[in-house]
Amino acid sequence: MYFVGANLEGAVLVVDGKDTALYVEPPHPDDAIWFGEKPTLDELASDLGLDVRPLERFATTESAALLPPQDAESAFFLADLLGRDVEAGGGDGLAGPDLALADAVIELRLQHDAAAIEQLELAAKVTAEAHAAGFAATRPGVREALVRAAMEAVIVRNGMTTAYGSIVTVHGEILHATTHHRELGQTDLLLADVGAETPEGWAGDVTRTWPVSGRFSTTQRELYEVVLSSQRAALAGVRPGARFLDVHRAAGRELVRGLVELGVLRGDPAELYESGAGALFFPHGIGHLLGLDVHDMEDLGDRAGYAPGRTRATSAGDRLLRLDRDLSPGMCVTIEPGFYKIPTLLDDPDTVAEWSGAIHRPTLDRFSDVRGIRIEDDVLVTEDGSRVLTRAIPKYPDDVEAAMRASVS
Repeated sequence: MYFVGANLEGAVLVVDGKDTALYVEPPHPDDAIWFGEKPTLDELASDLGLDVRPLERFATTESAALLPPQDAESAFFLADLLGRDVEAGGGDGLAGPDLALADAVIELRLQHDAAAIEQLELAAKVTAEAHAAGFAATRPGVREALVRAAMEAVIVRNGMTTAYGSIVTVHGEILHATTHHRELGQTDLLLADVGAETPEGWAGDVTRTWPVSGRFSTTQRELYEVVLSSQRAALAGVRPGARFLDVHRAAGRELVRGLVELGVLRGDPAELYESGAGALFFPHGIGHLLGLDVHDMEDLGDRAGYAPGRTRATSAGDRLLRLDRDLSPGMCVTIEPGFYKIPTLLDDPDTVAEWSGAIHRPTLDRFSDVRGIRIEDDVLVTEDGSRVLTRAIPKYPDDVEAAMRASVS
């Protein structure tokens, strides 16, 4: 899709300075019956500006470099075609010509050109419309599935699909919730992580958290403001030359500072963060690359996400960070801090042993109407700073409440 601009199942692009061609299975006569008319190879060649040949003419050599496929089905297809073992998502085990090709593709895809940015902006626009529909569909007594359906209907109506499995849940402490059967309660917060994908494959990825009742309670607003302040600290650091690990740590430090201010954590914020205490409530990274994939190029492993010479940190607050590169114009990233009360973390004596004295349980219990809060935006690095592509989606508490009132009226 990146090099051709079209999603062609079972096709192979061979890039060669003297003989570059796209190999495709020609349309079968029965295709018109079952799937409708498909373009001929000549028509495809005209549309794409490429030499298009029948797949049966494909031939390769042992020295050919292969970009690893993302999924098992593609891996089986290529293994049969090439007569060699092919591993899906095997970016971390690459060597020789395959490694050189992967590095070249990574270098190209890290920065988006004008056409790609236009696609990302389009995905952001439709994602914003979907979240507005989510606000409008939310009310006590309906199920998560109804809100999800309302949001995804907007995406489908715009000729797009979802960029990933939608997360729409009153249990925001489940980071990647996959069920949507629960009923929305009057005192619940609803977390919706929903993004649109354009027909050319470019993704949006946004999370908002809003009160089912239409108004944040005092405790919900207090914790929401902590997460929002954490996101603002991270956004302030997104600019050319900034290291993404520093952006992540800025968010984590601000989150810990806010939790100390609320009394949830006790101690020196800097020392608490350095000890990893923030990971009890914010265990994931601040964000990831965004492009043709919602976690762009993650099938190529940490080679794509981590700059040469950098490896994942081992500390609790940093080890799950998907990206550690210096930012440059044209890169698109997500910024998505969160606060989560995850029982398997907070109720495990071994996990919390180091910080048992730092967690003030009575104060934490005061926030019983908060399970999880995440605020996520798509951010483009520009020549002089950054631009939030999803800024149209309300996230300040007063704006969220106003948007919900407007949707009801």
